[in-house]
Amino acid sequence: MTAERVAAFPKDDWRRNNVRFKEPQLSRNLKLVELLREIGRQHGRSPGEVAIAWTLRQPAVTAAIVGARNPKQVDGIVGAATFRLSADEIARIEEFFIANPTP
Repeated sequence: MTAERVAAFPKDDWRRNNVRFKEPQLSRNLKLVELLREIGRQHGRSPGEVAIAWTLRQPAVTAAIVGARNPKQVDGIVGAATFRLSADEIARIEEFFIANPTP
């Protein structure tokens, strides 16, 4: 996702009314994706795989329900089933949320 893609959403796209796709949350979320991309790049993983792996490390989470609309999208997330983040990587993600609270 990019700011340009969000700006090009069709007028009837439900995301146009979702706060996650509006400023200031959009910029915050795009910064988070860049962090996840950076961590994933070191392991040959997608940002989605990193996000799922981080979610599964949360003490209150016992499972993650992940959707895909086509087989290509599955390719970008299936590796999360076996991927494990290091303690340092988890700390980097946690620090992001502390430094960038939800507006």
